[in-house]
Amino acid sequence: MRFTKMEGLGNDYLYVYGPVPDNVMELSRRLSDRHFGPGADGMIYIYPTDSADFSMRIFNADGSEAKMCGNGIRCVGKYVYDKGYTKKTELSIATLSGIRNIRLFTEEGRVKNVSVDMGQAKVEEERTLYISDREIHYNYVSVGNPHSVVFVDDIDSVPVGDLGRQIESNSAFPDGINVEFVKAFSGNKLRLKVWERGSGITMACGTGACAASAAAIKRGLCDHESSVSVILDGGVLNISTDNAGEIVMTGPANTVYEGEIEI
Repeated sequence: MRFTKMEGLGNDYLYVYGPVPDNVMELSRRLSDRHFGPGADGMIYIYPTDSADFSMRIFNADGSEAKMCGNGIRCVGKYVYDKGYTKKTELSIATLSGIRNIRLFTEEGRVKNVSVDMGQAKVEEERTLYISDREIHYNYVSVGNPHSVVFVDDIDSVPVGDLGRQIESNSAFPDGINVEFVKAFSGNKLRLKVWERGSGITMACGTGACAASAAAIKRGLCDHESSVSVILDGGVLNISTDNAGEIVMTGPANTVYEGEIEI
């Protein structure tokens, strides 16, 4: 099997152009292993479709299927353009969360940055979750996939792995949930640490950055007059929100290497 390893702010996947195989769950688990496989946060399959320019399906490192991936969809745009499947710089991509429109920004014939129309985030009022001796206050946010956005005072002291795992598997979320720990700063800046459903700690999460930005705006910690800079372990995403609540995410997409593996 030929694949391309790509990353958006360190959120890395193995990209394959073609139909999704029957054993994709087992394949994603095996190839995502960073000791016995190429290693990744999961696999993304790309193929043509009648409903959009291309379709993408996302499988996490544990084999489960995700509905949407903000960093992944940027890399899909780079993949199809750089490999010559299209020369359009404005594309529609079908996902399990619906069709997303993307815009490609190129330099010397290669895609460097991608903007994604993410639609609207649905931010609910603050909820409380009790885990062991902790009282967790969070906003439930849907950006085509579910997020628990937790604002904290000291983000460096948060046990992201332990707490993220417990929140994801809590009975309040029977289908699991993505978890974002967020520290808000002045100047429309957010610092974000991520626990992704099905993949664990990752260096970045595009939908998570959108969810955090939307929750911060709802709480009055950021405004939509200018873009929000979301600082993740892998780099910075810029999130813009208009008066109607429509979100546009802009960030980089990079190819790491081309590979071939016996499956």
